[in-house]
Order: sequence, then structure tokens, then C-alpha cells
Amino acid sequence: MMHQTIKRDGVETIGNPHLSLEGINKKYGLVEVISNLNLEVRKGELIALLGPSGCGKTTTLRMIAGLIAPSAGKIAVGGRDVTHIAPHGRDMGLVFQSYALFPHMTVAKNVAFGLEMRGLSRADIANKVAKALSMVQLEHLAERKPRELSGGQQQRVALARALVIEPSILLLDEPLSNLDAKLRDEMRTQIRDIQQQLGITTVFVTHDQVEALSMCDRIVVMKGGLIEQVGTPHEIYERPATPFVASFVGRTNRVKGKRTADGCIRIGSSMIRSATPAGQDDVVVMVRPHRIHIDWNATSTEQDETANRTAAVLSRITFIGDVIQYHFDVDGSEFIVEESTKKSQSSHRHGDKAVLSWSVEDTLVFGADQ
Repeated sequence: MMHQTIKRDGVETIGNPHLSLEGINKKYGLVEVISNLNLEVRKGELIALLGPSGCGKTTTLRMIAGLIAPSAGKIAVGGRDVTHIAPHGRDMGLVFQSYALFPHMTVAKNVAFGLEMRGLSRADIANKVAKALSMVQLEHLAERKPRELSGGQQQRVALARALVIEPSILLLDEPLSNLDAKLRDEMRTQIRDIQQQLGITTVFVTHDQVEALSMCDRIVVMKGGLIEQVGTPHEIYERPATPFVASFVGRTNRVKGKRTADGCIRIGSSMIRSATPAGQDDVVVMVRPHRIHIDWNATSTEQDETANRTAAVLSRITFIGDVIQYHFDVDGSEFIVEESTKKSQSSHRHGDKAVLSWSVEDTLVFGADQ
């Protein structure tokens, strides 16, 4: 497999992958759930497998862990083929969505379990457990049982148990999905801090785009057992390779259009332009809601070199706390515009007219068959 170029802080570096998946397929009977998946992960990198339910991300993680055998392909760690090696021989730590703690054991005993299975001395186990609990800030709860802990505390015990064996790779299967919003925010930061502190290669499965964008070095967007795009959070968000990626990662307007002979795109009676127009006649135009500006007083829709402008009629207003969404009709197509809320909102009403404008660079265009 060719070694991938990875951008870190704007600098491209090339290195041997610490984890590689080559030609991975997984079938259940005649149903193929993963198809020819190829992926490389560098040492110390945190990547997210992101996608909707049923896209194959958890199946991929479980194949990496050795809990599921691939139907075809190769999995290697540090150049060593581990495709047919049992889970305990792969030097990986796994945190499950359900945490999978032993209810009859104390926190300390849960964390020590993997070390005991490896035959370490009592002194070594006690030392490593203390360090692991300190890392997740739970040393004061070492003698409690899981039922006496909050969801966030249980999640941190599971993380400590995975890390105490000092694995080569950490695997996280939607570990934050059972937490409330505030705890998810806190744990995102804590997991990322620990991962960077240890420099541990990590694969993180999630269906939450915020988790992927805020935590990871790169994101692998999956759909239907296939990889749609691999890139940094900035690349995935700003330069999505497909309409699916654009709509799944972040909110976006999606309207139908037709390419004209001069390379412009017609939406109803409006003509717009894109920096990267599609080669097909029938296209899909996508624009992020917060990239659109509303001019309530303008009447002219004359274009310039850098911006698209179109007349619109307000059809609905949705208040969602920190953001207010304006729904506009543009020749039968809906455009949603998002603005930060203010203490005193303007009194716009259904039927109000405005001119919407956005950068040509922010206009994403794809073939209608994508």
C-alpha cells in the first residue's frame, strides 16, 4: 500500500503507518457490509470513523480489535500481520459503548483486571492502577463499585482499564454516546488531552460530527461499507468530496440546478457561479447556512466576481437558542440562513423580501447523480 501524506498543522509529513488495513472485506452470507477498505493510521494519530448507523464503522473497529474476522484483506500493526491473531495478542485497548465494567468488582479491580491476566506482580499492578486512575482523575473512587458511579465516571474507569495495559493502539467505540451533552463536552477534551499526552495511536468510532471535528487529526467518513473521504477536519468540512460528506459533516443547503453553456449554474431564474463547477448539466448546489449573508434592504441582485446574489422571500423563522434560522424561498428552492441570536431580534415576518449573498468559494457543486 502506498504511504499516505498527512497534514499536521499545515505541514505535510510522510511516514510508515502504525496501523494499516488493506483490501478489507466483510460479508455476512451474501451481504457485503465492508467493501475493499484501505486505510493507514500513523503512530500517535487520532482518527475518527464517522458515519450513520449501519455504515460499517463499528464492524471495522471490531475487525481491528480481532473481535470479528474479515472475509478478506490484511490488518497490520507496526508492519506485523495481526489479521488472524486473537484479540489479546494484538496489544490493543478497547473502550466499549456500554463500558462493560464488572459490576461485582471495585473500580481498582476493574482497572487491574487486564494486568492480572498478564501475570504482573501485585506491586506493579498497584502502581500502574494508581497511575491510570490518576490520569482520569478517579483515584479517590478506587474502592467504589460501578453502580455507585455516574455515567461519566464509569466511562473514565473504562478508559483507565484500556490504558493501564499500555496498549500500542486505543480503540474507542462510541464511548460518549451514553453521556449527557455537558459530560460529552468535558470527556471530549479529556480523552483528547490524554491521547496527546500519551501519544497513543487511536481509532475513534462515532456518528457525532462534533466529536469527530473537535477531537481528531483526521476523519474517515463512511457510507454503506465504503470510505467516502479521508481528510483533516478542515478538509472534510471545507472541501467535501461528495454531497453525502457535505451534508453529513455540518449543516448545508442543498438545491438542484442546471449548468449553463457559459459555466454558470441556474437555480430557477437566478444565475450563480462556483469556483469548481461540475461537468454535468444537472447539478446539486450546496452552501453552508452560516456562510450566507442577508440584506433586507437591497433590491439589486447584480453579481460581482467574488459573490453570488439572489432574491429571496422569507417563509419561516426558527429560534434554536444560540442560532436563529431564516428559511427563504428562492424560486421554489429553500435556502436556510443561520445567524447568531441577539437580545433584541429584528421583527421580520413571513413574506419579507431580501437579497441573499455568499462567496463563490463557498458554493459547492456536485453532479446530480452523486
